Parts: sequence; structure tokens; C-alpha cells
Amino acid sequence: MSSSNGTMGVGAGGGGGGSDSRFFTTQKKGEMHELRLELHSTDRNVKVDAVKKVIASMTVGKDVSSLFTDVLNCVQTGNIELKKLVYLYLINYAKSQPELTLLAVNTFVKDANDPNPLIRALAVRTMGCIRVDRITEYLCEPLGRALRDEDPDPLAFGDFKRIGIVRLLYVRKTAAVCVAKLYDIAPDLVQERGFIETLHDLISDSNPSVVANGVAALSEISETSGRDVMRINASVLQKLLAALNECTEWGQVFILDSLAKYTPAEAREAEGIIERVTPRLQHANSAVVMSAVKVILSYMDVMAGGRGGGGDGAAESIRALTRKLAPPLVTLLNSEPEIQYVALRNINLIVQKRPSILENEIKVFFCKYNDPIYVKMEKLEIIIKLVNERNVDQVLLELKEYATEVDVDFVRKSVSAIGRCAVKLERAAERCIGVLLELIQTKVNYVVQESVIVIKDIFRRYPNRYESIIATLCDNLDTLDEPQAKASMIWIIGEYAERIDNADELLDTFLETFEEEDPAVQLQLLTATVKCFLKNPEETQDMVQKVLDLATEESDNPDLRDRGFIYWRLLSTDPEAAKLVVLGDKPVIEDDTFRLEPNLLNVLVGQIATLSSIYHKPPEAFVVRANRGPTGGDDLGLGDVGEEIEEGDEEEDYEDENDVNGGGGSGGGDLLDMGGLSVNGNAAAPTGPVAGDMFSLSSPAAAAVDPAALMSKVCAPEKSGGIELWAGFRQVGGSVVMELDVRNVSSNVPVSNLAIQLNKNSFGLSPANQQIICNPPVPLGGSGRQSVVLVVNPNMLVQVPDGQPASPQIQVAIKNITTGLVFYFAANFSLDALFSADGALERAAFIESWKSIDDKKELYGTVGDLPPHSTDIDQVAAKFKMHRIFLIARRPVPNAEGQEVAYFSMRTTTGMVFMAELTFKKGVHAAKVCIKTEHVAYGGLAKRTIESMKALGVALYEEVAAIESGVVCSFVEAEAFAAMRCSIIIRSGLTAGNVPEGL
Repeated sequence: MSSSNGTMGVGAGGGGGGSDSRFFTTQKKGEMHELRLELHSTDRNVKVDAVKKVIASMTVGKDVSSLFTDVLNCVQTGNIELKKLVYLYLINYAKSQPELTLLAVNTFVKDANDPNPLIRALAVRTMGCIRVDRITEYLCEPLGRALRDEDPDPLAFGDFKRIGIVRLLYVRKTAAVCVAKLYDIAPDLVQERGFIETLHDLISDSNPSVVANGVAALSEISETSGRDVMRINASVLQKLLAALNECTEWGQVFILDSLAKYTPAEAREAEGIIERVTPRLQHANSAVVMSAVKVILSYMDVMAGGRGGGGDGAAESIRALTRKLAPPLVTLLNSEPEIQYVALRNINLIVQKRPSILENEIKVFFCKYNDPIYVKMEKLEIIIKLVNERNVDQVLLELKEYATEVDVDFVRKSVSAIGRCAVKLERAAERCIGVLLELIQTKVNYVVQESVIVIKDIFRRYPNRYESIIATLCDNLDTLDEPQAKASMIWIIGEYAERIDNADELLDTFLETFEEEDPAVQLQLLTATVKCFLKNPEETQDMVQKVLDLATEESDNPDLRDRGFIYWRLLSTDPEAAKLVVLGDKPVIEDDTFRLEPNLLNVLVGQIATLSSIYHKPPEAFVVRANRGPTGGDDLGLGDVGEEIEEGDEEEDYEDENDVNGGGGSGGGDLLDMGGLSVNGNAAAPTGPVAGDMFSLSSPAAAAVDPAALMSKVCAPEKSGGIELWAGFRQVGGSVVMELDVRNVSSNVPVSNLAIQLNKNSFGLSPANQQIICNPPVPLGGSGRQSVVLVVNPNMLVQVPDGQPASPQIQVAIKNITTGLVFYFAANFSLDALFSADGALERAAFIESWKSIDDKKELYGTVGDLPPHSTDIDQVAAKFKMHRIFLIARRPVPNAEGQEVAYFSMRTTTGMVFMAELTFKKGVHAAKVCIKTEHVAYGGLAKRTIESMKALGVALYEEVAAIESGVVCSFVEAEAFAAMRCSIIIRSGLTAGNVPEGL
């Protein structure tokens, strides 16, 4: 976040300039002692130079934390330059020396009341940058005053006039940014002190720079909390538009980004805002230009929707805006290469959204000789998107010229672009092929190979139309040495074998080096040889036999072997069926020029001028953010569970607060208000499963031994008032149970009474009783295990979007009834806790179900580094059975000595069936896992469950090995080892009768 709040550095203040570089020269030995003496000097200039030396050493990575107290003593000064330097040092070392940093608090508070606004702002800014919890309580009062700071008197402060900020309310705009920093440390404190409301008041400030910083702070808080705290209405909108013309360029960026997130009520309002924003398109700062483009593109959708307007008038307005957007985008291409690249990545999205904006400007994307390669590559992508039948001849001439450049990657991309033009434009395909043939005649190796690759795509796009050029391709067969080019040429030979007189001879030349070829080439050779055999069986029988032998007996590639076995069986049982399968009509390929999904494209267009628009990925794909938010106003103060998740949790999409709070029941109450929770613990729980409901939780007989839950730390003590929480899930007596280890690390108040609630989740789980009684209470230093029974409630189920995997996360809110503190965490659910005891399918039913499920719904994985007992199917089946995963059948793999396959089934209490295939090979400490299910969204969780169980076997084996290799030196150590063995046995769910040797 940029805020124009002044610069703090080695050269801060007066007269340093370039001469400050002397402070970065290497110091002689004993410099710390000399610096300490200089820091205590009575000469102000010597002291300033000493602090500069310290800052320079800190900047180049030297550890100068030993001088902390000496530098801290220099903070008591009226010299702004020295104060800035000391504050910079404090910010850097505050985390490593938090206790000593508190010694500077009095100086911060004193400076926050200084008559000089520069010093007031500096104190507040520094306190906000020091991320130490105990500092925040001292920050609130100075920050509250700074947010209401009065206008400075320009006559009283000559310095203000000298540096040209008489009219800028430095204190207030600095304080606005500080609120966002404080929210990141202590969001509840910001809410309690009403700082967010104060920021809303700053939007009405008379100074546009203050307005811009207020908007920036609110935007930052919105992103951090996941809530829309900006709340733009008609009044705020007018103030933002008024400030837009007067604030700094970065202030304009913040305001424009906020406007882009606002949805106008009607088309007329959108047009009015666009009219006020359009002048920003001529701004000298490219960030302002791109933000303005983002606003206009977003509002054009509103205008096209026709709310409150529309018709021919809206269409004409959109055409006029389209003409206005082209010049500023073209101007950006005259900037430095780095800015050009960023602009091109954004333009790539814009032309996919609205190609008409730049359809007449394709020439500006033609590459210059001195463009960097990354700029040239992006220009080629945009050229392909803008090419049409009117300009294709011009584009082909340009691409042909590029194909003679010296940069190999650029040449390949250019040749590929010619092929993509052919695929995109049917009428121009013949001209594109003509250019490719001319390039092949150059005999340049990489040009020929890339040409063959793209011609294969043209053949797939337009089958049986341009086969006359095959002879030319065959003449260049000897120049092909890259796998992709070879595979493409082999595909062409196999596909059109009946039109090539010596197709079998050409394929035979590749077979001589079959075993050394890349897997892609081997697969194409196998398929092409089979095609050739089906078209000319008399002359190619020996060749196809040779290829099938190589593929099935000599190759270690499972894909190649599987395909070889399939072809072999097809050819040996029903050659006519083989013709239908192998020689059948294939769907033509489609043009993928505009390959982004519409929904993703809309998201990315809304992120123009951010990293998302450069990566072409939504923010959640590469940013992990801690979602923090103030507590809500429900009865127990739990608010929305989804708003408080510890940083580092998996990024998943959850229902928004309106969906969550709306619930699905008959009432309009808050899902998280824990209604019905009584002091006596007689909470209103679901009365029982609904008859016939697929989500009803059955209660089958429990297994003889219920495996222990695998516990993981989910909440640190600093997040929950000194209480550390570990959580895990398991099944006990047919019921799903969340096990909670409550450890009182630093709370003087014993933990005795807790309230729990779950957010909507992928499994529909909620607590049967929201109250947790710790009996006995957990004292300071103590711990206790609590079991929370979970039931399946259809109203708590989050519907998984099509094509997306189900999230394993369970978001939880817990309130300490004694202290009133609410804390939040997320725990990953273990799917085997939902597996039922009747999950064993009949063999015939298993086979029928396995065959009926489309192969596209299969999920594959591999578990490696397994100990010997985890590759023994009998031991694996015994262990899986304890987790209600049942062995159905096992068989050896034909023609694969030492390989064996085992099939398992499992069924959840909600009716989902999963089938697993595990493949083992003698002597190989690994296993392949294949999962089949109609519930594809949950298939990944089932696969992860299988893999984690086998991985657990690895962990147990390693722990046993560590124990057995240790030397027991004392009785105490012997007891410790015995306890560890017991822990391993309990965690693995083993009983006394099935403990492996060594345990």
C-alpha cells in the first residue's frame, strides 16, 4: 500500500544525498565498540552519522541487534532526521527485541502529541509498523487523535512550506493507513474503537489525499476480513468521484479500484460514472490508465445488461467507449519493456472479453527488432487473437518474416502461430499451409519440425482436405529428431497410410530405435502400426507383431503396455471391431484462441492491473490470506465461523455469510447463534434422521476396535487466550466423533465450559450438543480430552460446484464460556470417520458397479517408500478392515510376474460408495491406487484416505525402527520407549493379538 507518508532511509532528512554511500563501505574490526561510543557522543552530527552506519550495516544484512539499547537511547531528540533513523531501526528489530521495544513507548506517546505534525505522523506510523501485540494497546489513543487531527498552520511551520505539503493533511492520511495495519494485528481492537467508522468519516474529508488513503485503508480491511466494509452508496460515490480529480496518482488508483467493485443500480448511473472516469485514460501513470480501463469494462457489462436503459442507445454508447479505450491501450506499448509486458498480459484478457476494442489496431502488436523476447511472445498471442479474414494476409507476411529470426523459441512460436491462424480461419487455411510449405523448403531443422507439428493440427481440424502435402513432409523425414515432431509425423503416416505407398517402410525406420524413443513417440508408433495393419494386413503382419511384442514385453511404461494389450486383444478376437475402434471417425479439434472459461475471464477482467491479470489466475490460486473479522452480534458472539481461519490453512471457497446465516430451516435465525443451548447442557439436538433421507446418519454396529483419531494441532495458544487445541476425527460405536485435546498453556482461568459450532461443510456435519463440559476443569499446565459427537444435518451441507473437489475442511468456532473469548480454527476431516460397517459389496455387485462407472471418473495415485508389511495384501486388508474398508477380491496381473491387484469397497453413512484398486509388485515398496465412484467430488478425499493410511504405516514403521535402533541407557529411557510403543499401537488401532513383530 502506497501512502505518500514520507521517506525513511539512510539519507532521510537533510543533506545526505549521494554522500551517504560512504556508510556502506566495509568497516574494520571492532566496529561495534566504536559505533557504541559514537552513539553515546554528545555531538549531534557524530550521533547522526553513527546511526546511519548502523542502518547501513542493517541494510546489507549485518546483525546489529546488539546495539539495540544504544540506538534506542538516541530516540530522545528533537532532530527529525535522527528520529526517523532510530524509528527505522526499531521497526526492523522490534520482533526480535519486543521487551526492549516497550521502552520506547513513552517516546512514541510523547511524539504523538508533538506540535509538529511531521513528528506526530511519524510516531503514529512507526507504532503501526511495529508488529508487537503489546504496542497496539498504546497505539489506540494516539491513533484516535491522529484520525481527528486539525489542519496545520502553514505560517507556524516553515518546513511544511519548504517540502511542499502545506495543503496535505499529513497526520490524518498517515493515520488512515495505520488503521489498516492495526487491523492486520488486532481486528477486534479496531472494531471496538470505532476506527472503521472514523475511516468512513475520512471519505468525507475536504482533502482528496485523505479521502484516497481512507479508501485505501478500507479496501485493505475488506480484503483482509472478507467483508465489504467499504459500503459505497450514492453519497460516498459522489465524494469519491469528486476526489478523483484532485488526489495523487496512487490515490486515484485506490479510488478507481474501489469503483470497479461497485455495481451501479442501472445503466444510466454506470454511464455517469464512466463519464467521470474517462479522463483518467489520458493519465501519464500506466497504473491509473489500467484501473480506469477496469472500471469502464466492468460498467460496460451493466450497460449491455440494459438495466434502466439499454436498447440502441446503450449499444451506441458501448461502441463509443470501445473507440475511446483503444488509444490509451496502444499508448502503453510505447513504454519501457517491463510496462509493455504487463500491459500486454492485461490486453490479452481485454481482447478475449471485447475483441472489437483493438480489432483495427493489430499493427501496433507487430514485433520490433529490439523487443525483448518476453514482449515478442506476448505480442504473438495477441496477434493470433486479433487475426481475422481482413488482415490475415498482412499477418502471414509478418509471421513469415519472424520465422527467419535468430531466436529459436521466437521462430517456433511464429511457426506455431501460422498453424493456429489456419485452425482459427477456415478460409485462410490454404494460404497458411502455403506459407508453412515455403518455410519447410528452407530446410532449417527447427522450422521444419515445428511446421510438421502444426500441420498435424491442421489435418485434425480439416480432415481429408490437404493430404497432397504429405509427400513433401515425407521428404523431410530424416530431419526430425524431436519427440513431438516425430510423434506428429508418425500420426500423419498412420492416419493416411492408404495414401502413402511406402507407409510400412517409413514406420519400419522408426521401429529400429523403438526402445530408445520417447514414450509419446512409442505410443504413436504403436497406434500408427496398428492402423497400417488394419488397412493393409497382408504386408504388415510381421511389423505389427513386432510392435506388440516390444510394447507388451520389453517396455516398462504402463500406458504403452496397456494400450498394447488392448490392441492385441482387439486384433485377436474381432478385427472388424478393431477397425471400428481404431479407424473410426474422430472429432475435429476446436480453435482454442479464446480458451479461458467465461466465468474465469470475468473474474480476471475484474482483477485488471493486479498480479492476477499477469498470471491469468484468480487470486485464491496463488495467495493464501488469513481471513480475519470482528465478532458478530449473535447470542454467544461467535459470528461467522468462516471469517476466522488461521493463516496457512488450505485455500478453499466457502459459502458467504448470507448463505451461511440464512440456513435452510424454517426459521430465519442465525445458524451460529447456537439457539437452544442451555446451561444444563440439554441442547436442542436433531431428533433423528428423516426417513428416506440420503443424509440420515445410520448407526451400524461398531467394529470391535475403533481406531484412534490422528490428532493435529489446529489452534495455537496465542490465538485462543492461552489454550492450545489439537483435533482429530474418528468413528466410535457408529457415531462420528471430533476428538479435542484441550491444553491449558498459559491461561490462569481453568477451562471448564466451552460452546462449539461448525460452519456449513461438505459433509453436512454439526455437533449433537453445542456445550462441552470439561470435567475436571483443565488447570494451568494441564490437559484434557473431550469428545464431541457429530451428526449429519442436510441443512449444514455445502453443495460442491460441478467439476470442483469437495473441501476436507471443517471450520469451527469455540467460545470459552468462562472468559467470553471466541476463537476459530479449521480442521481437515478424515473421510474414514464416515465409513459404515456395511460397506462390503457383494463380488457381483462390485464388478457391475466398477464396469458401469465411466473411466473418466477414475482417480489415480501412487504411495511410495512403503515398509514391507505395507505391501503385504493380507496385512493391508486387516488394517483397512479396522477402518471399515473391505477387501472384495484379489488377483495376479497377467503377463506381469510378481504383480498382484487387490480390490476394496467402502460406503459412507450418507450412502456414497467408493471402490479402490491397489496394485502391488513383489520387491517394489510402493503401491498404485485407483479410486472409482459416482461421487467424483469426494473421490479425491477417498483416495487421500487410502494413501494416508498406507503412509501412516510408513510413519509407524520408521518410529519402530528408530526405537529398536536406540540404545536404552536407563530405566527412565526404557519407560519412555515403552510408552512410545504403546502410543504407536494405539494410533494404528492394533490389538494385543495382532501387534506385528518388533512392536
